[in-house]
Amino acid sequence: MKASAPCFAVTEETQTGFKVAPEHAHLLRLATLASVSVASMLIVAKLIAWFLSDSISILATLLDSCLDVLASLLNMLAVRHALEPPDNEHRFGHGKAEALAGMGQSMFIAGSALFLILESVRRLWHPQPVDAVEISLGIMLLSVMLTLLLLAFQRHVIRRTASTAIQADALHYKSDLYANTGVVAALVLAGWGWSGFDACFGLLIAGFILHSAWGIVRQSWDELMDHELPEEEREKIRNIALAHPMAESVHDMRTRKSGSRYYIQLHLVLDADLPLHQAHQIADEVEAAICESFPAADVIIHQDPTGLMEPPPEHELSR
Repeated sequence: MKASAPCFAVTEETQTGFKVAPEHAHLLRLATLASVSVASMLIVAKLIAWFLSDSISILATLLDSCLDVLASLLNMLAVRHALEPPDNEHRFGHGKAEALAGMGQSMFIAGSALFLILESVRRLWHPQPVDAVEISLGIMLLSVMLTLLLLAFQRHVIRRTASTAIQADALHYKSDLYANTGVVAALVLAGWGWSGFDACFGLLIAGFILHSAWGIVRQSWDELMDHELPEEEREKIRNIALAHPMAESVHDMRTRKSGSRYYIQLHLVLDADLPLHQAHQIADEVEAAICESFPAADVIIHQDPTGLMEPPPEHELSR
């Protein structure tokens, strides 16, 4: 069997190793630019709506959009840094900058939620009428449409790159979508005569924002701590390796993710009588097969001859 091209053939090379494929890099930069642009437009629109209506729920989403711009700018800087190729001081690249950006985003988001909770409680005790409902409603519907378009593009980028930073960005824009939809409902209800719904929806929006922040913290923390890939992805890697007709078994698999890049290490058991050059070729073929499913991957395969060691227990094979 002829060996396939290794992982790095589909990416740009540097003198120190691998960097993200140019297409992925372009998508990541475009996604961060789109995020900042949409958040900036939403700030202007919501500022007008809040000025006209004095709605607490619109103020909530305005505040969230202001923090979105800061978070998205942080995201843009982090992605640009993460896309830099490995250097002599950072041989594994700069991918964890994305996880650090995610942690920073979660702090912004949680702070806005706490402020919103305090303001909503104050409005519950001292209700205020909502003005200019029709104009504000139109502006918020526009916000919903812009957020939907951004989320659709971000989902496309995530499918192509698996970027942690873009996933975190999409997560808090998803909470924005819920928030904006809630504001639309609050404005409709306020137009029917009870402004108390405005503060109630403000509290609900704060809950969504806090939930979003916690999801970002968990995802970023796992990446910073080199958490193993999900079991279904590990099983997929294992099955790809074992699909080679010369592969006897796989053990001691280690996986992690940094930014949009995967790191995969495993031991591949081969016939002890194989010549070294043939064993090396088989490992290259398995590596190429893994990289077809995980294009942004750094794969290291150690070849073990059969009979060298006792097979590990089944529970170790599963990890």
